[in-house]
Amino acid sequence: MTFRYLLEDSFTEPLQQTPVPALTGGAIGGCARAAIAPPRQGGGHSARISWAERLVSPLPFLCITMALPGLLTAQMDTVKVVSQTITRKTHLPGEMLPFLKVGLQARVTGFVDMVEVDRGSTVKKGQLLVKLSAPELAAQIAEAEAKALAVESQRAEAEAKLVAAKSTATRLKAASTTPGVVAANELVLAEQAVDAGQALVKAMEAAAAAARSSVKPLRELLTYLELRAPFDGVITARAVHPGALVGPGAGDGNAPLLTLEQVSRLRLVVAVPEADVAGVATGTHVSFKTPAYPGQLFSATVSRISKSLDARTRSMPVELDVANANGALAPGMYPEVEWPSKRTRPSLLVPPTAVATNTERSFVIRVTAGKAEWVNVSKGVASGDLVEVLGTLAAGDTILRRASDEIREGSPIQVR
Repeated sequence: MTFRYLLEDSFTEPLQQTPVPALTGGAIGGCARAAIAPPRQGGGHSARISWAERLVSPLPFLCITMALPGLLTAQMDTVKVVSQTITRKTHLPGEMLPFLKVGLQARVTGFVDMVEVDRGSTVKKGQLLVKLSAPELAAQIAEAEAKALAVESQRAEAEAKLVAAKSTATRLKAASTTPGVVAANELVLAEQAVDAGQALVKAMEAAAAAARSSVKPLRELLTYLELRAPFDGVITARAVHPGALVGPGAGDGNAPLLTLEQVSRLRLVVAVPEADVAGVATGTHVSFKTPAYPGQLFSATVSRISKSLDARTRSMPVELDVANANGALAPGMYPEVEWPSKRTRPSLLVPPTAVATNTERSFVIRVTAGKAEWVNVSKGVASGDLVEVLGTLAAGDTILRRASDEIREGSPIQVR
């Protein structure tokens, strides 16, 4: 396209043609230069218009007017909003705990006779660990047994008297069949003696049972003089030696004599942040590593989920089972866990450059009917080269690859 303008008032000079540059960023500058170029020298009818006439020429205005649509309709790179399930791994600290742990205490007060194990000893269930001696307990058992024996003798005596009373009453009753041989009062007294004997025998039987019951718990206390392992494990602490007085009456608060832990199987406790608890599932296999074995990966299985968040840390404790048959791992280690985080539903993902932020909000620029539309969003987690966004977007929406608040809402957008 060309514009023509008259160079002379007489209109006798041929029209000077000035091409208009393409409607790009240099369009205005090209037209302006053509409008204010200095006049060429010559005689006759070749005289050119003056500088003042050129400055008031409508050509610059026409050039700017024609260039504006090209400047306002910018060509931009666009991308589609992607919908996919986010799966990522987060490095979380964990704590290794024994699967079972118990502090062995003395049930009765006594002196330590012998200690069969020491720190680091591997023990089996039922194995003898500590043996105590309690002379006072033996005396209490002997006293209780003597009382039970005395009550048993009294019961036997009462039974003998009952047998005699029954025999007397039987004979008197037989003799009373002959009139005048036995007085009626004697027969009544004999029958009452039988009733009293029966009551006494029952009372003595109850007393004998009570005496025997008092002996039984004392004898059971004898079994507490021997401390045995409740499960297979390793002795991790020892706080007693032969000759020491231990037990509830020892004045030491009944502190544990030994600490037994099961280390062939361990518990790995991980505090999972609130943002990642939705994807926790029982049976998930998780990898972890410890500073004790650089470069070596271990495996654990999610077994127990607390289903409640700690109000102080806003995290949920999750327990994983760790097989440790070779004893390489130990309670108290703090491994680094590669926690798999998976959302329960697909997320919307965009390039990080597609999210612009100013002092008021974060947004992406969606192309709707060839115009820019600001859509408020908030950033989520990163997934590879993309970032999760939360807002009124849908999968497949067209947005600008590089958003900027210089692109005003409603501006025409030409998609490349």
